[in-house]
Amino acid sequence: MKPALAGLFSALSFAMGLLAQKPGVEGRADSPVRAVIYEDLQCPDCAAFERMLVEKLLPQYGGKVAFVHRDFPLAKHAWARRAAIAARFFADRSPALGLDYRRYTMAGQPAANEGNFNVRLTDFAKAHDIQPEAAIAALSNAHYAELVEQDYQDGVSRGVVHTPTVFVNGKPFVETFTFEEISKGIDEALAQTH
Repeated sequence: MKPALAGLFSALSFAMGLLAQKPGVEGRADSPVRAVIYEDLQCPDCAAFERMLVEKLLPQYGGKVAFVHRDFPLAKHAWARRAAIAARFFADRSPALGLDYRRYTMAGQPAANEGNFNVRLTDFAKAHDIQPEAAIAALSNAHYAELVEQDYQDGVSRGVVHTPTVFVNGKPFVETFTFEEISKGIDEALAQTH
């Protein structure tokens, strides 16, 4: 009886962890200035924004702003939802690993397609000492899928239609915007906190 109870407790703890999983945050997590990023991991504009984030925004604002990643997989993209689910799986192992998978997926968009998605997923898992079978199995995990769907529905309720859409303390920046435009929005939000 004790092993059965231990197994049940372990399963319940794991399920509770899934339900409590928070979106990935880069920068200063406790900042009053939040840039909430609704992204599709198969979206070329999202990949361009990710480069801007890594190369310009985080170096300039990482110590001042929380950059919060939210999933918004568009129906027109064949593997975007699976990529978002996989990102949740990796984030459950480590929040930093979840963010690394997001970067890996967006950087690899030109080489990725429906036919090689699972191969690329298993390559990432192997490179990070995670069982590839577990990563593939996670694609069918209802809890991870629900977390992605919650982000998606939250985005819909906020009027998100295109990706990326970034809300800087509520002010939207949609699809294609420059570093200067979003920097101005961040600077204005930071000024309001003083």
